[in-house]
Amino acid sequence: MLKHCLLSAVLLFIVRSGFSEDRPNILWLTSEDNSASWLGCYGNENATTPNIDKFAEENFQYMHAYASAPVCGPSRSTWITGVNAVSMGTHPMRCEYDVPHDIIKYYPDYLKERGYYTANFYKTDYNVGSRNPGACWDECSRKTPPNWQNLKKNQPFFQVLNLKKSHESNAFGDVTNTKHDPAKMKLAAYHPDVPGMRGNYARYQDSLEVMDTNFGEALQALKDAGLDENTIVIYNSDHGGVLPRSKRYLFQNALHCPLIIRIPEKYKHLWPAEKPGSKIDRLVSYVDMPKTWLSITGSTVPDYMQGRIFLGPETEPEQEYHFAFRGRMDERIDNVRAVSDKRYLYLRSYMPYTPWMQRLDYIWNMEAARVWEKAVENGTANEIQASFFAPRGVNEELYDMQNDPDNVNNLANNPEYGAILDKMRQEMRRKQEEIYDAGLIPETECARLAKEHGTTMYEMARNPDLYNVPAILDAIEVALEENPNNREQLLAMLDSDDLGVRYWGIVGSFLLDNKEAGFKALADQSHEIRAMAAWLLVRNGEKEKGLAALNDLIKQNSYAILMVLNIVDWVDEEDAQVLMPAVRKLKVEQKEVVKSPKKTKVIVGYPGRMRLNLLERFGE
Repeated sequence: MLKHCLLSAVLLFIVRSGFSEDRPNILWLTSEDNSASWLGCYGNENATTPNIDKFAEENFQYMHAYASAPVCGPSRSTWITGVNAVSMGTHPMRCEYDVPHDIIKYYPDYLKERGYYTANFYKTDYNVGSRNPGACWDECSRKTPPNWQNLKKNQPFFQVLNLKKSHESNAFGDVTNTKHDPAKMKLAAYHPDVPGMRGNYARYQDSLEVMDTNFGEALQALKDAGLDENTIVIYNSDHGGVLPRSKRYLFQNALHCPLIIRIPEKYKHLWPAEKPGSKIDRLVSYVDMPKTWLSITGSTVPDYMQGRIFLGPETEPEQEYHFAFRGRMDERIDNVRAVSDKRYLYLRSYMPYTPWMQRLDYIWNMEAARVWEKAVENGTANEIQASFFAPRGVNEELYDMQNDPDNVNNLANNPEYGAILDKMRQEMRRKQEEIYDAGLIPETECARLAKEHGTTMYEMARNPDLYNVPAILDAIEVALEENPNNREQLLAMLDSDDLGVRYWGIVGSFLLDNKEAGFKALADQSHEIRAMAAWLLVRNGEKEKGLAALNDLIKQNSYAILMVLNIVDWVDEEDAQVLMPAVRKLKVEQKEVVKSPKKTKVIVGYPGRMRLNLLERFGE
C-alpha cells in the first residue's frame, strides 16, 4: 500500500488546489530505476502492472523515450536544469559540483514566476552544489506531507510524486519465496540461467507490482478530488535498470524508459496525436522534458536550456538522435557516450582498457551480481555472459536495438553497417561540440582547473583558453585510433600546453604500449597523466619505475587517488600486492553523522570505498 503520508499529501494537495482555466495542473509521477521493458504495456509478459498498462491504453504512450544518463544523480541534474549534466560537469555520480546559479535556474523557478504552486514529494538528488535542492520548490519534504494550506485559491499546481518501490534497493536481499514465478522469467542473453538470477528477476517484478499499486492509488486520489479532468498526468521512470548491466550503463535497457501522458479533453490542443490511446513514435530525450513542461504551462523557456519541446503549440522538430553519457559511478571510474536513433545504438568508450563490469559495492548487494560473478569464475557462464567481466578491448560499439534488444552483438566492425556507424560518429562529435562536453578529461582535472580559475565547469567548458573542446576531441581521435603510425604524434602531444591534449597523448601511448611516452610523462604536473604513465610502465616490463610512481601517488594521497586505487585493482595481482602496504596506510576522508543519541553513522568517501574493496580483495 502507498504510505499514508504520501496518499494524504496527494489528497490534501488536490482538494485545496483548484485550477486555472487557462493553465493546467500537472501531476508528474516518477518511478525509480525501471526501464520500459519491465512493464506489461511495453511487452513484458511476466509483469503485473495493471494500473500503468491501463493508463497507457487510455492515454498517450511514447515508444521511444530515452534517459540522458543511466543513473539518478546525473539524470535528475539534467531534469532540474534542462541542461545535459555532462555539459555542466555534474555527470559523475554524487559529485555536487557548482553551476552558475545566476545563469542556470531550476525549472520550478520559472513555474513559480508563472504563478504555479510547486511541490515535490520528495526526492531531489540533483547532483548540484551551492544551492539547497529543496529551495526551488514551494514545498519539498522527506518527512511530512506538504502543507497545501499555503496554496492560493485557483492557483494551478505542479506536483512531483516519486514512486520509490521500483528503486534498485528493492532488488536486494532474499530472492526466494517470491510472488512471481522465477521459472517464468525471461532472462537477458548476458545473464547466466541460475536460480539466484531467476529469483532476482522475480523479486524485482514483485517490487514493480507494488509500485504499480502506488501509481493507481495516486490516480484514484486525483479522481476522488474531482480534479482528474483539470490535471495533466505524466508518468515515466527516472532512468532504466535495474539488474546488473542495466542501470549505470549505456545499453538499451538502461536508457529506454516508459513515458505515458494523460491530457484531459479541455487541453486537447496539447495532444500529440488525434486521440488518446495512441502510441507516439516521436523520439524523446529526457533533456526535452523541462523545456516542454515550461512551454505547456506558458512559462518562460530560457535560451540556455537544451533539448526540444515535444508537446503543445510550441512543439519543435523531432531530433533524429538521442545523446546520453556515463561518467564515474560511485567509486568506479569510466567514461562513455552514446548516440541512438529509434533502431541503432552507438557507444564510444574513452576508457577501453577497463572492464565493462567493474565491481561496485552497491551493485554487489544484489544476488544477481554475486551469482553472475560466481558463474564466470567457475566457468559455467557462456562466452557472452563471461565477456562482460573482461576488459572491453574496443572503443566503439554499435547495436541493432530492434533485433538485438540485449545489445550483445557488436556490429561496429561489420562493414555492412559502416555508413550507419560513420553517421552516428559524426552526430556524436557534433553534439559534444554543441553542448560543450565537460567530461573529456578526468573529473579531478576538470575540478582542479575550474577551482584554480575561480569558475564553474559549465563556464570553463565554454572558455577555449581553459578547455578547448574541438582540440580535445581531435586528440581523442588520434589516441583511440590505436594506430602505430601515430606514435610520434602522440609523443609530441605530451609537450602541449593544453592539459587535455597531453592527457590524450598518454592514453594513446598507453594503448600502443609506448614505454618512451611512459618515462616522459612521469614528470607531468598532472597526477592523472602520471598515474597513466606509471601503469603503462608497469604493464610493459618497467615495473620498478612504474610501481614506485604509483606508490608515491598513494603515499601523498594524490588528488587523483581514486584513479590510482582503481589502477591497483586493474593491474596483475602480483603488482597490486607491492602497492598494498601503502594502500593499508592510506588515510581516507570519512565523516560521522549522528542519527540518534545511540547511533552514529560513519560515511566513507569513494576513495575509502575503493580502499576497502582492495583490502577485501586481498583478504584483509
